[in-house]
Amino acid sequence: MNKIIVIGASGQIGSDLTLELRNRYGNENVIASDIKNASDEVMSSGQFEVLDVLDEKKVFDTIKKNNVDTVYLLAAMLSGSAEKNPKKAWELNMKSLILMLDLVKDSLVKKLFWPSSIAVFGPTTPKINTPQLTIMEPSTVYGISKLAGERWCEYYFKKYNADVRSIRYPGLISYKTEAGGGTTDYAVEIFYEAIKHKKYECFLTENTALPMMFMPDAIKATIDLVEADPKNIKIRSSYNLSAISFSPKQLAIGITKHIPNFNISYKPDFRQQIAETWPESINDECAQKDWGWKYTYDLPKMIEIMLREIGKKLS
Repeated sequence: MNKIIVIGASGQIGSDLTLELRNRYGNENVIASDIKNASDEVMSSGQFEVLDVLDEKKVFDTIKKNNVDTVYLLAAMLSGSAEKNPKKAWELNMKSLILMLDLVKDSLVKKLFWPSSIAVFGPTTPKINTPQLTIMEPSTVYGISKLAGERWCEYYFKKYNADVRSIRYPGLISYKTEAGGGTTDYAVEIFYEAIKHKKYECFLTENTALPMMFMPDAIKATIDLVEADPKNIKIRSSYNLSAISFSPKQLAIGITKHIPNFNISYKPDFRQQIAETWPESINDECAQKDWGWKYTYDLPKMIEIMLREIGKKLS
């Protein structure tokens, strides 16, 4: 069997994705890679390669040596971090994608998954039930890089028939790996602080509603899209994906049902301005119709699992 490589396997998505891919295809067939070590579970369950995605020669050699035919490219600088290092974020987010697209174009890799984000939308985008095709004028470096990436993905498909597939991820919530520099990080941080200190100071205002998704749903959607018959993939830029939308206040209310003395306060920082440019809810009818997408976890179910599993980790 040809192998799969996850580039960016130490991150929030990469950790969970690597483990699920290994569960499905066998530990020996899924290579994890990143510039830093991954979680103990990822490191101990299969092959791990220290890999800088901008090191073109090493990337090429690793893929060729291991007979890789499918790449999940997750290495990126996220929205909050990118605003602090805009040029570095642009270089990482764009050069890594072009490198991988060229490998697919030249038939060195059969299939590429690359994640986009709701950050491609901007202040002029309709905020409620944001459609697949709409005004896209992102105002952040991260959003600009993701929008440019979507155009490159579609270009390589149309011009070179490169099999590249993509999802516009909403905010993602996981108990396995802590968040890493995104505007929706509060929705992970809040659980740790609720359990440890019974209080949390949120960097967004109480009624800032954003599209969110529990990580198991995101992982399922990612693999389902990559496994889908190519003839069913009608969109080669990036698919809208939706599950649940909520505000910090709504999330806090849900947590107090389990931790009655939990208190939340609000001190918005620069990420508030980013969040205000993003949609409140997403229309993902195209993903439902084309490849059968359907989410599983609602807000109460996600809260229950997050509190239980993070509680185990902290104890």
